[in-house]
Amino acid sequence: MLSLIFLCSFLSLFILPPANLAAVSDGDSYLKLPLLRKSPFPSPTQALALDTRRLHFLSRRQKTHKPIPFVKSPVVSGASSGSGQYFVDLRIGQPPQSLLLIADTGSDLVWVKCSACRNCSHHSPATVFLPRHSSTFSPTHCYDPICRLVPQPGQAPKCNHTRIHSTCHYEYSYADGSLTTGLFARETTSLKTSSGKETNLKSIAFGCGFRISGPSVSGSSFNGAHGVMGLGRGPISFASQLGRRFGNKFSYCLMDYTLSPPPTSYLIIGDGNRSKSVSKLFFTPLLTNPLSPTFYYVRLKSVFVNGAKLRIDPSVWEIDDSGNGGTVVDSGTTLAFLADPAYRLVVAAMRRRIKLPNVVEPTPGFDLCVNVSGVVKPEKIMPRLKFEFSGGAVFVPPPRNYFTETEEQIQCLAIQSVNPKVGFSVIGNLMQQGFLFEFDRDRSRLGFSRRGCALP
Repeated sequence: MLSLIFLCSFLSLFILPPANLAAVSDGDSYLKLPLLRKSPFPSPTQALALDTRRLHFLSRRQKTHKPIPFVKSPVVSGASSGSGQYFVDLRIGQPPQSLLLIADTGSDLVWVKCSACRNCSHHSPATVFLPRHSSTFSPTHCYDPICRLVPQPGQAPKCNHTRIHSTCHYEYSYADGSLTTGLFARETTSLKTSSGKETNLKSIAFGCGFRISGPSVSGSSFNGAHGVMGLGRGPISFASQLGRRFGNKFSYCLMDYTLSPPPTSYLIIGDGNRSKSVSKLFFTPLLTNPLSPTFYYVRLKSVFVNGAKLRIDPSVWEIDDSGNGGTVVDSGTTLAFLADPAYRLVVAAMRRRIKLPNVVEPTPGFDLCVNVSGVVKPEKIMPRLKFEFSGGAVFVPPPRNYFTETEEQIQCLAIQSVNPKVGFSVIGNLMQQGFLFEFDRDRSRLGFSRRGCALP
């Protein structure tokens, strides 16, 4: 299995060359894309329901698809079945058409909703990509090696190597029966670099979805998005395609979107975090799970509550032979999820140390809720969590990252339990807020710093 992963990864270097950039000077070392949120935001109870559904889909992928990474396994867009989406405004085609895509570290494919219309007056502006209106749209041929990186429809026409218009068809199916089907193509995207100049990135490979159906990709949980920007570890992800030109790393700062007005969050493609204020990043190695090669796994070693280390068996955090367990850093999940044995110890430790009255009937879906009535700054007296990762990296989020207001004057612990035998622990985007997270793919490491998000 490991040799197969290496072979697929090696071949992808030749099958999928890095994006071709035009009009970029040497000083334009990275891209800086605003990350947007759409209101109204889901309630904590809604977030929990959608997160649970998302994780169920992601864990099912390990068991329902053949474990052939990067080649035949359908990519499940976790963001499309989650609640904590952050969006990127991507301008695609020539002339550029602006579409809102979900930024998702839990999937690889970049895909957009497409229409083959000629007279497109019935489509509202910026809701669908119109390939006939772009001079640079180029469908991929079925005999192009890149076509092997996406799953083919069951009834796909037989590839004719002699026909110049024999296109590459794809079909990505979801655990709930949703799917996106269309052509795998290449296109030019227009983005701004750190200097403010516009950059044209040529030959970005993406799915042009002409048929999209099911709740995961068209329902309320998709929140009006027009597609997904996969940032996973596979060769067809947006991060992989741009990686070698921009240092093969990306980072983001997820700011507190409940503030008014909400501060801007950013996705940075490239080495944009080398200022003195973020020189002190804490790094932990990224792990590879052969059965889930898309995700960014890290090794969680210990959990502390108010400085006291909890007695958690180290095996709780390990990835087993079936690909279950482990800990994933995920931008598309809102809440945090911990393996059940660890979760129970965290809740028990919190109960012993919390100085606020417990709520007799907690908000449905949450095990620990407290009444904060009359408390000016409840975060000052909440128990403090600390996570220790391999490599000595220590993550100390503020209480507002793991206690959330579920009702008026009621705050609940925004951490949930997961069975490690059928799923994995997750550091969701609420826990990540206010920190810079850097995914260094060349060195296979994850860095984080609380100081980085203060940058303009």
